Amino acid sequence: MISLGGAIGTGVFLASGSIIRDAGPGGALAAYAVIGAMVYFLMTSLGEMATYMPVSGSFSTYAARFVDPALGFAFGWNYWYSWAITIAVEISAGAVAVGYWLPDSPSWLWSGLFLALLFLLNALSVKGYGETEYWFSMIKVATIIIFIVVGLLMIVGIMGGEPVGFSHFTHGDAPFHGGWLAVFGAMMVAGFSFLGSELVGVAAGETDDPRRTVPKAIRQVFWRILLFYVLAIGVIGLLLPYDDPALGGGGDLTDVASSPFTIVFDKAGLALSASIMNAVILSSILSAGNSSMYAATRMLWGLANEGYAPKPLARLDKRGVPLLALLATTVVGCFAFLASRYGEGAVFTWLLNASGLSGFLIWLGIAISHYRFRRAFKAQGKSLDELPYKARWFPFGPLFAFALCSIVILGQNVSAFTAGAVDWEGLLVSYIGLPLFVALWLGYKWAKRTKIVPLEQCDLEQGRSVPDR
Repeated sequence: MISLGGAIGTGVFLASGSIIRDAGPGGALAAYAVIGAMVYFLMTSLGEMATYMPVSGSFSTYAARFVDPALGFAFGWNYWYSWAITIAVEISAGAVAVGYWLPDSPSWLWSGLFLALLFLLNALSVKGYGETEYWFSMIKVATIIIFIVVGLLMIVGIMGGEPVGFSHFTHGDAPFHGGWLAVFGAMMVAGFSFLGSELVGVAAGETDDPRRTVPKAIRQVFWRILLFYVLAIGVIGLLLPYDDPALGGGGDLTDVASSPFTIVFDKAGLALSASIMNAVILSSILSAGNSSMYAATRMLWGLANEGYAPKPLARLDKRGVPLLALLATTVVGCFAFLASRYGEGAVFTWLLNASGLSGFLIWLGIAISHYRFRRAFKAQGKSLDELPYKARWFPFGPLFAFALCSIVILGQNVSAFTAGAVDWEGLLVSYIGLPLFVALWLGYKWAKRTKIVPLEQCDLEQGRSVPDR
């Protein structure tokens, strides 16, 4: 459920409408299908490493052991920073969602309550995170399943009046409104929708039986992408014309009515559809905040264990919770939230921009690490039969994911080059995270004089999972 919930966020509930509006139903389907294929290969790569070596803070550890310690340092701090900043985003968004019902209540009060709740859930035990994330994910999964069933009934005319059929796929210049450039832009947005899928790799380090449960979660990736994204987008594209004025909100949390889910439920005659979707969106926000707190804490703990962060942050309390790492993450999230409310939010905007590419950089790191991991496995004379889970299509999988992820990163703001004159401010806002990541990587490399780890010297034993006897 954690791996399912990690890939279902407010993006599918809100941003999917703007993608269909800009690229048409066919363009949206193509964008999600291509990015979904990339995520599938990334998850199988992560699954192979996480079942063999399940460690918290896995991305940093894998990059450090199989590629270069400096790369592990940069990936780890980049990932921690991104999720710590995201906590501030989510508690602010949660307050906005509550404001739909209670517009006169102070937003700072709700944000403070949500931050305290997320801290307590993660401070109690790892079970606190796992249990709440299970139920948050259940709400999202149930909503999408109900939406697909209702949508299919509307398409054939059982609900909502006359059958719609495929008329909206041939409406105007559909299915590919805006051409292939619009599809490329939709791929950028779709990529952000899938961020969080990699959380299963972080959770693997605290799973009772990762050799069994992680492969099971990874194997479901293809079906969840097909069902929860491609099928949902297909239903929306069949039911709503891409030029429907109601899709104009394009992902604004203050406009729940612009969600294609709300529009479809409303057309089906379901009462209180906006309030229901607002509740689902609030649960998605809290789920994202819960995952942000967990992921950032475990990454900081992992950095401390690898010697990349102060040693006290590696301490565990009697419940096995890295409490100091959790406190440090919460404090950063709180400061980021305060920065978003004062000084006109300018500081927070820059903090957020700096974390924008973090998820894609981690995906890039997963592809690189897996390629090196498998080559090291062969170089050290090990048999692939020793792997609890083997990623299919190696080496095509990680190479395809690396190439496509690189295109997504570099193409974040292609429009900055197509407006006649280069939009330097737009470039800086879109790509500021890239030079910061490179600075972390090369800075540590220069300070510690690290080198790429030879394949024969990659550590394939420390933290290795042992099968139950």
